[in-house]
Amino acid sequence: MTERLPSPQLLLALAALRDRAMAAKSLNALAFSLANDLYQLIPFHQALVFANHDPAQELLCVSGLARPSEDSPYLIWLEQASRWLHEQVEGQEPRWLAREALTLPDALAEGWSEWWPDGVLCIPIEPQEGPRLGLVCLLLEREPPAALLALMPGVWQTWAYCWQSLTRQPRLLRWRPSRRQWLTLALMAGLMLLIPIRQSALAPAEIVSRESRVISSPLAGVIAEVQVRPNQTVSAGTPLFRLDETTLRNRAEVLTQEVAVADAELLAASQRAFDNPQSRRELTLLSGRAQQKRAELSGVQLQLGRSQVLAPAAGVAVFSDANDWLGKPVVTGERIMQLADPAQPAMRIQLPVADAIALEPGAEVTLFLTAYPLQPLRGKILETSYQAQPNAEGGVAYRLLATIESPPDHARLGLHGTAKLHGERVLLGYYLLRRPLAALRAWSGL
Repeated sequence: MTERLPSPQLLLALAALRDRAMAAKSLNALAFSLANDLYQLIPFHQALVFANHDPAQELLCVSGLARPSEDSPYLIWLEQASRWLHEQVEGQEPRWLAREALTLPDALAEGWSEWWPDGVLCIPIEPQEGPRLGLVCLLLEREPPAALLALMPGVWQTWAYCWQSLTRQPRLLRWRPSRRQWLTLALMAGLMLLIPIRQSALAPAEIVSRESRVISSPLAGVIAEVQVRPNQTVSAGTPLFRLDETTLRNRAEVLTQEVAVADAELLAASQRAFDNPQSRRELTLLSGRAQQKRAELSGVQLQLGRSQVLAPAAGVAVFSDANDWLGKPVVTGERIMQLADPAQPAMRIQLPVADAIALEPGAEVTLFLTAYPLQPLRGKILETSYQAQPNAEGGVAYRLLATIESPPDHARLGLHGTAKLHGERVLLGYYLLRRPLAALRAWSGL
């Protein structure tokens, strides 16, 4: 005698239950499916879905409600009932709980008789490994047919699989170390903080010349022409720039005429001095005036000779742009450019105050150029500034000068990069906590 097979409609309904559970994108969506989709097979008064947070139980969904109200008397009573139901269900099989066959606590008996029907079908959501995930409670008048429940284990397993997939955490997050493991980790961390390492800091740097001369304006005037290009190599005596001579030449012509007038007045007074005592007394005054005009003319001619500035030695003319200086008025001593010696390159480092470490002359420096990051330059600190000064970026930094050992051909003046400064050896704990402690002291004032 063969067993009677379930109807195709029942099989389709079971498949639809599993498909809707698999389509859930979140735990709330899955709880809504668990609380409402089973009504087609098992007509219930109400369905409740609880999440297990041992020992507490969280109500996720109530059939027919979009969101349960947490301050209602019914839901307050459910908090106690959910914990009691969780204790009554053991294992992975659903359990039918009838009110007449149970010895209920006084706190639950009154609420059951008021809000619940005669029985409740408790379906545990049990994964293959680990603690229980949740509990689905169906409020019914009588127990569902055993033949129908025999076809449902696949649905229960699908619910558990979907629930576990939506709430799964990485294995590392699930690991809970014991007290002994915590002590071991703390001891290892403390020992690691005692490891001596070399203190270091990063700072922007530029290749400059150790021997450079400042080329300044010899007198006040306007720059008429810049005769070299930026970073051009020049030799001694090469014209660098020229000041406008119009004012000086006009002044020289006026003084030349004044000298001639003074000489003529002196000659006439000398001729009258033979027979005029009054003219003899004017000779001294006219002679001094003639000498004064000659001295003024000599000074203007000297300034005319200094209006053309020549290179005092061989080197590289370092300045920004010639157009920035054309037609610009300058004063005596104002710096126009620098004449650097490319044969003696060095590193000029701007160490921010926040990153400053203890550095002494002779400390090692490694420069990683932006244009040649795979060919670092090495050197040692020559000098450090005593006081921090504002830099071009608007911050405050210490200026350091370091040598370049065996400078290669690509170590050209003007190249920029990042310098790594190597200080003394300190403990790893000090290295990690130095800046936080400095910020804490600055904030607290201790």
